[in-house]
Amino acid sequence: MKIDNQARKAAILGSIRRGLGRGALPADQEMMIAARLAAHPRQIIPARSQQDHAALIALFIANATREYATIDRIDDRAALPEAIATYLRGQNLPLDLVIAPHPDFDAIDWAAHPMLTTRPGRATPADMVSLQAGFAGIAETGTLMLPSGAHTPTTLNLLPDTEIVVLDTSAIVGPYEDAFDRLRAAGPMPRNVMLVTGPSRSADIERTLELGAHGPRRLHIVLVGANDDVE
Repeated sequence: MKIDNQARKAAILGSIRRGLGRGALPADQEMMIAARLAAHPRQIIPARSQQDHAALIALFIANATREYATIDRIDDRAALPEAIATYLRGQNLPLDLVIAPHPDFDAIDWAAHPMLTTRPGRATPADMVSLQAGFAGIAETGTLMLPSGAHTPTTLNLLPDTEIVVLDTSAIVGPYEDAFDRLRAAGPMPRNVMLVTGPSRSADIERTLELGAHGPRRLHIVLVGANDDVE
């Protein structure tokens, strides 16, 4: 028997209320919550996020690099294997990577760069480098939006020491609200959405910055789109 999403939500909320010893919400509060969820109201959008697209690309690059990410730019995905190999050699890293089983990567001629070894699928603790498909870039803070899914395993964002994310410049938006609008328009909400700003880091111990504290110590973003998009 198929159970719709509303029934699932009602069952989950009912279980939580029973656990807390609470009854159902009053009708007016239920209506208020339903209206808010349906409307997706926005808060005040910073002026820096309300610019033309070329300025948003430049803002994304500036904010991402400020948070210790590195950026490369290519005109199209045909140049991706060479761009990745150049980056890995520059970091003295092996030319082996696990890549997202994403349709955008399936069309790439990886064999044209025989020194580069790729394996599509999920990452394991033994993988040193991953290649992920970015869904959106948020210029406001230089943040990547990385939803989980069959084509974008979350393990690629967490396990390898170095993560490379490929992002179309057309997917760069100004505020967070625009990124979530794109996500809702793409279909059902994923089980997991990661918002990643720079590599993993922490200064909890003696205020000393440590990269790779809870995930990748390197985040390299490859922007795909003509460089004349940026003034």
